[in-house]
Amino acid sequence: MVMPFDENAFLGIPESLPSPAILDSSVPHAPIRPQILTESETILSIENALRYFPVEWHPVLAAEFLDELKRLGHIYMHRFRPNYTMFARPISEYRANSSSAAAIMLMIQNNLDPDVAQFPHELITYGANGAVFQNWAQYLLTMKYLSNMKEDQTLVMNSGHPLGIFPSSDDAPMVVVTNGMVVPNYSTQEDYERMSALGVTQYGQMTAGSYMYIGPQGIVHGTTITILNAARKYLGINSEDGLGGLLFVTSGLGGMSGAQAKAAVIAGVVCIIAEVNPNPAKKRLSQGWLSELYDDLERLCDRAEAAIANREAVSLGYMGNIVDLLEYLNEREIYPDLASDQTSLHNPWLGGYMPVDISFEDGLTLMRDDPASFKNSVKSSLRRHVIAINSLCNNGTKFWDYGNAFLLESSRAGADVVNDDGSFQYPSYVEDIMGPMCFDYGFGPFRWVCTSGSEKDLLNTDRIAREILEELSKSCPVELRTQYNDNIRWISEAENHRLVVGSKARILYADEIGRRRIALAFNKAISDGLISSPIVLGRDHHDVGGTDSPYRETANIYDGSMFTADMAVQNFVGDSFRGATWISLHNGGGVGWGEAINGGFGLVIDGTESSDRRIYSMIPWDVNNGLARRSWARNDAAISTVKRAMQSDERLQVTMPTLVDKELLVNIIETSR
Repeated sequence: MVMPFDENAFLGIPESLPSPAILDSSVPHAPIRPQILTESETILSIENALRYFPVEWHPVLAAEFLDELKRLGHIYMHRFRPNYTMFARPISEYRANSSSAAAIMLMIQNNLDPDVAQFPHELITYGANGAVFQNWAQYLLTMKYLSNMKEDQTLVMNSGHPLGIFPSSDDAPMVVVTNGMVVPNYSTQEDYERMSALGVTQYGQMTAGSYMYIGPQGIVHGTTITILNAARKYLGINSEDGLGGLLFVTSGLGGMSGAQAKAAVIAGVVCIIAEVNPNPAKKRLSQGWLSELYDDLERLCDRAEAAIANREAVSLGYMGNIVDLLEYLNEREIYPDLASDQTSLHNPWLGGYMPVDISFEDGLTLMRDDPASFKNSVKSSLRRHVIAINSLCNNGTKFWDYGNAFLLESSRAGADVVNDDGSFQYPSYVEDIMGPMCFDYGFGPFRWVCTSGSEKDLLNTDRIAREILEELSKSCPVELRTQYNDNIRWISEAENHRLVVGSKARILYADEIGRRRIALAFNKAISDGLISSPIVLGRDHHDVGGTDSPYRETANIYDGSMFTADMAVQNFVGDSFRGATWISLHNGGGVGWGEAINGGFGLVIDGTESSDRRIYSMIPWDVNNGLARRSWARNDAAISTVKRAMQSDERLQVTMPTLVDKELLVNIIETSR
């Protein structure tokens, strides 16, 4: 029997033991995790899981959890998965003492919505391993806590585990989230797999474990902006002139929701996307996110050449391995203008990347039965992958790493992708595009969710945001105008592209003044009744100041500090006492476990003066913290942007760098020899 949501959602661990669950074949399921625990560790893992349940259930659950561990490599507690429909409901349907807590419940359920999540029944939102919780007991307890807590309490979340609610204050965050905060010496991939199997840590990705994922829309926007700016930087073509006739080749329709296909069409290019897993490829086609799908390389390339000649905006999927596609393009002497890769190489050994010359199903079997051979096959495939890319680029293709650890894992596999000085021969898209063209000017992914679930509210926010950006673009410095115009175009056309999947959400890139003014305008609209319910403000952690990641977010930091994580931690802490409703800090995010530290927030605004105060206090900090760090790294654009910020608020005083004549240093070194 399916229980109604309002009767079953806020009870926590049920009073009676639910019936055993049968895996639902109608949704995709996570790849089986490796069997790595010793016998004593297996006992510990089951003991850890049983902590959530009364002793009289232990004989039944112990055997069941052992079975899950042996079959799946992780204890998900499928028996306790709720049987009500999982999606972001209007905020009024959540039973809570606090509207902020209700908004967080809404965001959690959106992350687990089967239309949004990659593996919803394993609590994985995206990227093959980005988890909201480790198991379903954690979900049940968290919903109960959020339902009961008051504004002067804070819920503490340790890698998916709700530690409890603690007395705090009305001004404190209602939820503090950390994921994967492992002592550095114990932060290898093997450490992660063991501790995950033990149920003591999890990989929260960037926005999965912080309840801020809004479906594929965010990735669509980021990819669209990347393509537009790549055309400017590498090809000297402005979007105003049209990108018709350009060919963009990439891969990955699964872990990142098929966003590249939609983004390419919005940008106006011909795009070929390889996807080795037939299920997401067919799903994106049925959803309309992918224009056409092929399993024959000759037919695919014939169609691509016709589309290029006709200057179509179209996405062409290839149901096969990206290596086969790239090698065939070389044979046909079809050299794309732009190329990248968006497979989940932050997770190369657990299904994020499938080696060439093996079917998807056989790859899953090899990964499960012979992990060592699977790893060797992945490494061999990456070396071959890079040979094909190098050949294309020698003939004019411009390639960049999409920040998914492609270059990093290729280098570790021994591929020909490293320069003599140890640097990568291809840029990260942040290093070359997003960092100097967006982040250093304060532009990054500002997003919001209309908790009413109302289409009318969403359209009103679109209109308000567009009007604010149009006003700011008239008086902004000339170097910012392109980014303002790109985002005005984006928000003007957003509804036509039908980007909403799950909650009524939107995203655009804005700088500090843009985010602040949009947020204040939203708050006034709520107060005036133009918007019917509170709005959740947030951002992707992939932003100006939220993440320290040497191969992505901080790839254009060249003072040697790209491996430090002070900025992300300061961001997390600073948001906490400036008004954020919830805050999060993660190990990993986009590039993989141990490769980044990222901080995020959620801010619920409800039309009150208190919300205005929180906006004024928190939003400028969240951006300017990152700008100050980028300025100290001697990034020219960040220096000028920080100076403007200090002029607009005399309370802001940033330590500025003294620039050094490098020739002076060279001469001194030479003289000293």
